[in-house]
Amino acid sequence: MDLPVNPPVKPMLAKAVQGLPEPDGKYGDIMFEPKWDGFRCIVFRDGDELELGSRNERPLTRYFPEMVEPLKAMLPERCVIDGELIVATGNKLDFDALQQRIHPAESRVNMLAEKTPAAFVGFDLLAVDNDDLRELPFAERRVHLERVLADATAPVHLTPTTTDRATAARWFEVFEGAGLDGLIAKPLADPYVENKRTQLKVKHIRSADAVVAGFRWHKDGEGVGSLLLGLYNEDSLADDGTPSLHHVGVAASFTKKRRAELVEELKPLTDGALEVHPWREWAERDAAARAEAAAGGRMPGAPNRWSAKKDHSWVPLRIEQVVEVKYGSTLNGRFREVTKVLRWRPDKTPSQCTFEQLDEPIPVGLDVVLDPEP
Repeated sequence: MDLPVNPPVKPMLAKAVQGLPEPDGKYGDIMFEPKWDGFRCIVFRDGDELELGSRNERPLTRYFPEMVEPLKAMLPERCVIDGELIVATGNKLDFDALQQRIHPAESRVNMLAEKTPAAFVGFDLLAVDNDDLRELPFAERRVHLERVLADATAPVHLTPTTTDRATAARWFEVFEGAGLDGLIAKPLADPYVENKRTQLKVKHIRSADAVVAGFRWHKDGEGVGSLLLGLYNEDSLADDGTPSLHHVGVAASFTKKRRAELVEELKPLTDGALEVHPWREWAERDAAARAEAAAGGRMPGAPNRWSAKKDHSWVPLRIEQVVEVKYGSTLNGRFREVTKVLRWRPDKTPSQCTFEQLDEPIPVGLDVVLDPEP
């Protein structure tokens, strides 16, 4: 390729802020757009050559073959566009299905390309023809992007934007129902700066009480690395007829001092923990058997293709302790990201930690996000 901006490129990033930033404040005038839950992707096109670059600078092209021809048909002969690869099922973003698209076998890649085809949502323009646009303010880059994608049709989309804070606030509440996890706020005067968190992201933050059912050691072998969290499901019964305890994610990000303290605090809970632990069967299986059982996404400690070399073993704890954690959103009955401990809840019993406490957004179609009403 011989473009004004050649691969690899590390995309511009965003830092988290609390609440929608005010326009004309610290960041100047701001444009808001949906925060897409997909794979960050920078598209490089030079005539018949097309490459899909990822956030970690590794090409995504071989995993999304169905996107090559639509992008060639709808993009200029020479351009570099920043955006997101997404997969939707049932008119809603499906990040699980998107993750499955990364597979080493070409036959499976081709099968999934037909079964769960991707789409591309463009939200920034780095270059077009022979012009490098990165030094231009975002307001000007957006005008160029709208011109470039003016005639685009599915599976290529232009992300919607607004400079109206009230509209952005409504999007923040409504769009979550389509699987999005917040908004990106972009200062209109900013240039495109690679690998810098100069943009802003506003995400949904919630809390929930969860059972501490086990822990994993920190990767350095010293202290507790993460707590394994569980919630009871009233609609799913264990063998004894009581609600079953489902693994819903982990809590982590402890300081070195706190990791050591947790070892001492949790040690008494390890005595006899496995004898009546609801996850005993999982804890006793070897790694290969655990990997098979993990297909339903309910078993802690299962290896996966993303981190096959990591130690996923875990230490069971007696089901006695409850912790309140901060989370952003859920996906298929699990916390979407690693949670953070807010406080221990000695006043709560494990049986009170149920799925019913989770705050679920009102469903809305993805088509509403891509073409919102004025």
